[in-house]
Amino acid sequence: MTEDEANKNSNKDADMNSDTDTDKDTDTKNILLLLKEELELMEKAADILDYSYQKCKKTGVKVQYDYDELERFEALTSRFARLSDILIQKVFRLIDKIDLESEGTVRDRINRAEKKELIESADDFVKIRIVRNQIAHEYIPEEIYEIFKKVLKYTPKLLDSVNRVKNYTEKQRGEK
Repeated sequence: MTEDEANKNSNKDADMNSDTDTDKDTDTKNILLLLKEELELMEKAADILDYSYQKCKKTGVKVQYDYDELERFEALTSRFARLSDILIQKVFRLIDKIDLESEGTVRDRINRAEKKELIESADDFVKIRIVRNQIAHEYIPEEIYEIFKKVLKYTPKLLDSVNRVKNYTEKQRGEK
């Protein structure tokens, strides 16, 4: 191989590496933009969940609910499930991707969130995930009342994790 041919090959390799670096930069920018969008959705979901939680907390756990109370609790459970999904399925996944963590299972994602102090307790978040699944698949009124009790119990933990995620992402961006 002549010196000119070697230089051409070297330049091609450099161009390919440059393209790969550009692709990685674009991917990272896209992930960061997506995370920003999901954090905004998370905050809105947390605000409306907290609104419902404050109303339902005043009502408390009962054996029987009137229609207005049922409507408020149905809104609470729906908002609880939505925020749970946003955190576990979207925000934690994106943070893991930025931190170059492998995807793994939902349990893996929750355990990593605990290690990063995005949540206080992995065990509680597994229970939150179970409650979220119960919300989606429960139709028996007596069982729904049990779900209401669990949602009242775990909503503060879910809302706390929103603050933890905000603190974590601000630290990562150097805002604190």
